[in-house]
Amino acid sequence: MGVPLKQAIKVGAYVLKQHLTGNRRYPLVLMLEPLFRCNLACAGCGKIDYPAPILNQRLSVADALEAVDECGAPVVAIAGGEPLLHREMPEIVEKILARDKFIYLCTNALLLEKKIDQYKPHPNFCWDIHLDGDREMHDHAVSQDGVYERAVAAIKLAKAKGFRVSINCTLFDGADPARVAAFLDTVNEIGVDGVMTSPGYAYERAPDQEHFLNRQRTKELFRAIFRYGKERKARGISWKFNQSPLFLDFLAGNQTYKCTPWGNPTRNVFGWQRPCYLLGEGYAKTYKELMETTDWDKYGVGNYEKCADCMVHSGFEATSVVDSVKRPWKLAKLAIQGIRTEGPMAADIPLDKQRPAEFVFSRHVERKMAEIHGQPEPAEPAE
Repeated sequence: MGVPLKQAIKVGAYVLKQHLTGNRRYPLVLMLEPLFRCNLACAGCGKIDYPAPILNQRLSVADALEAVDECGAPVVAIAGGEPLLHREMPEIVEKILARDKFIYLCTNALLLEKKIDQYKPHPNFCWDIHLDGDREMHDHAVSQDGVYERAVAAIKLAKAKGFRVSINCTLFDGADPARVAAFLDTVNEIGVDGVMTSPGYAYERAPDQEHFLNRQRTKELFRAIFRYGKERKARGISWKFNQSPLFLDFLAGNQTYKCTPWGNPTRNVFGWQRPCYLLGEGYAKTYKELMETTDWDKYGVGNYEKCADCMVHSGFEATSVVDSVKRPWKLAKLAIQGIRTEGPMAADIPLDKQRPAEFVFSRHVERKMAEIHGQPEPAEPAE
């Protein structure tokens, strides 16, 4: 299992408490984006398409800690952009750990060798290194040669210094299941503590819009990958995923889940992002405002065109975790039988009543640019 026992117990107890107290909407993972600036320009990324004044913005240490305290999620995933470009990141990490939170610090690892001695191994801290497959797959995904080798070297360095290390592997259309399986063998041999995998999400501003997976292709791809996993298991080789087994079962088409956008709330330089990490369709000034004023029923598969093909962990991992706590027998059955890779798939959510996509990116950019330059906020467009 890629998730430490302490984390599994603490998160499980947290979910159970929320359930027993009747709290319907609560966070599991705070997605903290202290900056959008990055030292790569991946073709499938929609997080760096901002004017330079916005890319130059940073959340302060105080901003980051306020978000952690306000939200209260037991796990904090620090993403970006590239978080290691933030000069105060070591202080942010240290002070979040002092709050007894679990941290996954996401990085493309290009700066890790230079920065690693600014951090100390901690049982609640894990480097989460972006690695989208083998050398050819990953270098293509990040649009730069040589990044795979540097990431692997950084993984080995971090492990040698006593850190926990996981990888974040995003898969796109055209991924070869056999190559993905061989890649998972490789990271297993390197000693990676866990793998977080997910289909790529179709960011509306990403340069490459042709290689995002639809839901049917996602299920077929992961079923094929998990077939190789069963073969490996028969030979005594087990891949370690730091995700809920029921989420992996969902990726294989065996669960019908609605997304839980409030499970992974996002705080970035704009504020608290509505409705989720993947869609920026409005921002709240506080976490309380985000939870109380977001019209959650407007979003999700079957509700909104932009969400139609989404099966990403940031939307559905929380759903699967809650399901595993409420229905532990499903988890026990899965542990015994494994992920089903043959036969009919679970019914999918119909899309016939979804509302059409709205495109509001430029409006938010205009507002932020006006704020940066001390100008009046642009007027809302007429209905």
